[in-house]
Amino acid sequence: METRKALEGAIHVERSALAQDLAELSEAQWATSSLCERWTVEEVTAHLTAGAGTGMWRWLLSMLAARFDPDLHNDRRLAQHRGATPDETLRRFREVVTGPAGPTGHTAAWLGEIVVHSEDIRRPLGLVRTPPVATTTAVARFFAGRDFTVASRTVIAGLRVEATDGPFTTGSGEPLRGPTLSLVMGMAGRAAACEDLEGDGAAILRARLLSASADRLRRHRGAGRAR
Repeated sequence: METRKALEGAIHVERSALAQDLAELSEAQWATSSLCERWTVEEVTAHLTAGAGTGMWRWLLSMLAARFDPDLHNDRRLAQHRGATPDETLRRFREVVTGPAGPTGHTAAWLGEIVVHSEDIRRPLGLVRTPPVATTTAVARFFAGRDFTVASRTVIAGLRVEATDGPFTTGSGEPLRGPTLSLVMGMAGRAAACEDLEGDGAAILRARLLSASADRLRRHRGAGRAR
């Protein structure tokens, strides 16, 4: 999956699959905490709508208005795209299922956005979907190659990462093995994914993610007081 067209097609497939799952949720499930820190299932859905429904210039202006604070930027865009009810939030998400990949040309990153946030929603609800290995492999390769919106490359430094269900491998050092989706979630900062991973690198990754999560929480609390 190397072409932009293929990546965009995969994004549309994953958005559609998530929309189908969301259509079956109860009101209580919409209010469930997701794996994405601070956000409920409904808030993650609104965040995904914002990513697909915000053009590059509006995105840049929003970041400028937030003084390049990504948390403030994301919270403002989320509030804009969240509906008055879960049904309205879902309707708005459905409207962008086949829309643009994201506000910038980093198409693989926006594929990662829908893959990771879909799992953020599904895992706490006990829902299971494994995207095609070609999809998760494309995301894993992008995450391993650079830190973009998450420190995905940094958290696997010094580890030999190997997918057990596909061709993805990278790095050297302590072994870290598991399904490609779980490796992607780990690189995206989700410590819960370490439950699916094996090798001495799993404990190393988990410790790094928990430390990073604690740092983010302290920064967020400090920013909240400053505002």
